[in-house]
Amino acid sequence: MANRLMTLDLFDTLDIVETDVAAVVNAYMADPTSGSVSFGEGYRIDPAAAVADHPFANTLIGQPWASQELRRAAVRAAIMLAQPERV
Repeated sequence: MANRLMTLDLFDTLDIVETDVAAVVNAYMADPTSGSVSFGEGYRIDPAAAVADHPFANTLIGQPWASQELRRAAVRAAIMLAQPERV
């Protein structure tokens, strides 16, 4: 069984670009419970699951002292390290 690619690996193949990742981050920030988001050239990811699986992002997102910019950066990091589904 082949290893699934992380979101950051998809930059190399140009299956996604920065605006695709920004759209996923925006979707999560607008509604963390919205579920899976389609992005790039045929991929889907659940940003809430990505945040839950990323220890730093999962901890930081609930901190009252964390700025909006810091939260966005943590969510982006979680999404970049997650393994999106090919659709």
